[in-house]
Amino acid sequence: MELTTNNVWMMICTALVFFMHTGFAFLEIGLTRKKNAINILFKNIFIITSGLLLYAIVGFNLMYPGFAEGTLGVFGFAGFGLEAPLLEGVLDLAYNEGYTYWTDFLFQGMFAATAATIVSGAVAERMKIGSFMIFTVLYVGFVYPILGSWKWGGGFLDQLDTPFYDFAGSTLVHSVGGWAALVAVILLGARIGKIKDGKVQAIPGHNIPLATAGVLILWLGWFGFNGGSVLSADPELTSLTLVTTCIAAAAGGVFAAIASTIVFKNLDLTMFLNGILGGLVGITAGADQMSPMDAVWIGAIAGVLIVSAVSLIDRLRLDDPVGAIAVHLVCGIWGTLAVGIFGALASTEQLVSQLGGVSAYAGACILASIIIIGGLKLTLGIRVSEKEEVQGLDIHEHGMSAYSE
Repeated sequence: MELTTNNVWMMICTALVFFMHTGFAFLEIGLTRKKNAINILFKNIFIITSGLLLYAIVGFNLMYPGFAEGTLGVFGFAGFGLEAPLLEGVLDLAYNEGYTYWTDFLFQGMFAATAATIVSGAVAERMKIGSFMIFTVLYVGFVYPILGSWKWGGGFLDQLDTPFYDFAGSTLVHSVGGWAALVAVILLGARIGKIKDGKVQAIPGHNIPLATAGVLILWLGWFGFNGGSVLSADPELTSLTLVTTCIAAAAGGVFAAIASTIVFKNLDLTMFLNGILGGLVGITAGADQMSPMDAVWIGAIAGVLIVSAVSLIDRLRLDDPVGAIAVHLVCGIWGTLAVGIFGALASTEQLVSQLGGVSAYAGACILASIIIIGGLKLTLGIRVSEKEEVQGLDIHEHGMSAYSE
């Protein structure tokens, strides 16, 4: 009966994480121009469909290879196909107390696609769809699961004397996507019209209500993202995790709104929204280890970091239409380090371990992203033509419009 209860909860969480892809799509569409809405929808649908197939064929067995004792814990592979570990007798269908093998695959598969979705928003309105699809296949199919194995698959970061800790993916999901987004934005350059006479110009999104709905959907989905990462229906730990998650989100939004009002002298809704997301990303690494008051501090600092990071990104002349780098990379790093500062695991040793993990993922993600995106830039090209960008990617790359005139 306990297995059934845990398994049902995990499947509910899987559905909530799946629903987050709706939130990502709404947020990206709302914060960009209507002439590129089809392009963004196409990318988001491609990410979840191709991501699940790749995770079934190779990703899951790259991420959870069952590192042999004495190995370095850097790379392992349990075989092609979802059934490979079962056929070889390595695993049983009910292979732990919480849920079945099939449920584990589906839950983790939803996480895998999120890494490329983060990049989708950062490169919106100017990246060739074909090049983005190739990047998605390589990054979601191979890079993400190999890096994920370093911690969640029992790899070297999990084998340290003081193990690196990332409960639900501030680094393993959000920063992995955030580093790739940063590399992509640098290699792509800014959108036409973003920088005029050396000054950064605002390019308003066409549907802020849709973006707002997207953020609320993402917040709802985080109940599954963090709640499911308990890996059981344990009432005490699940409840605490959901409480810290929600409090951090609220604090992130409020403090981002306060900070942006002080800095920009207006009540900026988009900063408010990204502050909520920053709080969610920030709490994700240690949601099960924090008290509610810890969650307030983590979310509040994440909210202020959002405003600071967006300003810094503008000063560096980088163009991130949806704020993905500030939300997922900056707050992902902050949330990971916060595990060594707040909560049950707080210690100098843990903070050093967290710093080591952040550094390892930074180096690997930057290198992989430069190889993939840089290689595409030198061969197929990654940026659409000026004419295509001005007239919109929907007409030129998809032959249709999201809205009838």
